[in-house]
Amino acid sequence: MIDVCNIQVMKPLLAEHGFHFSKAKGQNFLIAPWVPQSIAADSGVDRDTGVLEIGPGIGPLTQQLCLRAGKVCAVELDRRLAPILKQTVGEFDNLEIIWDDVLKLDVPALVREKFSGLRPVACANLPYYITSPILTALLQADCFDAVTVMVQKEVAQRIAAKPGSADYSAFTVFCQYYAQPELLFDVPAHCFLPQPKVTSAVITLRVRHDRPWNIVNTDIFFRTVRASFAMRRKKLCNGLAAGFPELGKQGAAEVIAACGLSENVRGETLDIPAFAALSNEIVRRREM
Repeated sequence: MIDVCNIQVMKPLLAEHGFHFSKAKGQNFLIAPWVPQSIAADSGVDRDTGVLEIGPGIGPLTQQLCLRAGKVCAVELDRRLAPILKQTVGEFDNLEIIWDDVLKLDVPALVREKFSGLRPVACANLPYYITSPILTALLQADCFDAVTVMVQKEVAQRIAAKPGSADYSAFTVFCQYYAQPELLFDVPAHCFLPQPKVTSAVITLRVRHDRPWNIVNTDIFFRTVRASFAMRRKKLCNGLAAGFPELGKQGAAEVIAACGLSENVRGETLDIPAFAALSNEIVRRREM
């Protein structure tokens, strides 16, 4: 197996195929072998697991996943990597590479087709510029047991944030609605070629198979969340009134009071059960 994290191996390999890093695609390749080894090990992948990998690059994480998983499907957009991946991961008979944009794929259909009888998980070293859209797509697909990704550290902290903290956001609530996040470890910039300007972190999101909040309408729930964070430094009443103009300030204040919350409460202090109660009360009033 080619040691693709060895810079003395990587550089001649890339040069052989005339490959140049694409800033537009956010390409930063790992040169620290402990990172893909740790990601694969901590993701809990085993022979009963089917792994959807996003963006294999030249294959360091792909190699480690293939050593452990029942099957790996790696989705890669950059076809320039085809001859390189043939050299680095071509030996694995449990690997299938799909040359496509993951955001254009029917992910649940792909998982059903490729991972029948296996526990499906997703695993990726995500490009910084497209982290949120891909993570959103993977969670909304609602077909994985877990999603383990390497992202910018600030994004990982935001995903795992607690109510009332500076990192807590609408994206936090979105991610925690679908899954329970756990920060695993940091990855310094010197572990990549070329070096990014930020520290990365690996986070695993264990998908919730039970969401016990009795949310009546998920669209209204997420609209409530977005409205609550839209005016972060103002009282919740202002955000709800702006997000639901039909309520007005008086109606927004009545919704807040009906949920037993203080009139001075701010959206960034609320947890998922509180947002569920607010959205359910809004639905109730809309149906009156």
